Amino acid sequence: MAPKSDSAEAIVLNFVNEQNRPLNAQNVADALQKFNLKKAAIQKALDSLADGGRISFKEYGKQKIYLARQDQFQIPNSEELNQMKDHNAQLQKLLEDQKKAIAEVEAEIKSLQSNLTLDQIFEREVNLRLEVQEMEEKLTKLRGGVTLVKPEERKVVEDMLSETISQWRKRKRMFKDLWDTLTENSPKDPKEFKEELGIEYDEDVGVSLQSYNDLIQHGKKRPRGK
Repeated sequence: MAPKSDSAEAIVLNFVNEQNRPLNAQNVADALQKFNLKKAAIQKALDSLADGGRISFKEYGKQKIYLARQDQFQIPNSEELNQMKDHNAQLQKLLEDQKKAIAEVEAEIKSLQSNLTLDQIFEREVNLRLEVQEMEEKLTKLRGGVTLVKPEERKVVEDMLSETISQWRKRKRMFKDLWDTLTENSPKDPKEFKEELGIEYDEDVGVSLQSYNDLIQHGKKRPRGK
């Protein structure tokens, strides 16, 4: 007669069959603590199952080792084993591919997180344009003779303008790369998407990066102290 599913014998039998490896009473007791079974009850269940032929056991001195009966398991033949090995190899490859894909996605996320957002780029571009405009006005006054400055002070201003234009060029390139990525697979027309977001290019507001760059080059060619 089979033990009731909630009895100590049923719980112990199910555990021994699931593990299908050599176990002693302490192993079983440690694993089945969640069922609130005492070691004495587990030992009694193991002995009862062994005496009834439902599990196997061997004695090594004073210790008994219990094992699930092997005749209850279906043992695969060589062809089935080979199929299982092939299937396992396929699963291992699939796992490696998934790990690689996850690593690539995580790297992409990390890269995106380290870049400026689209709103930050727009804000930085506006600020840079204002800075360039202010620097241009100052240089115009300086070159027009409105104010006299020392050569070293003039160099500081020109270096600041050069750095600002360099940043403008860098941010312009960053925006272009980001915009190309955003619109590459977008179903929207890039021009319409640009108008929808309220984006303005340099030419839309009548400015040219090249013209400011030429302004810097012209300043560098001009003799110092004049």
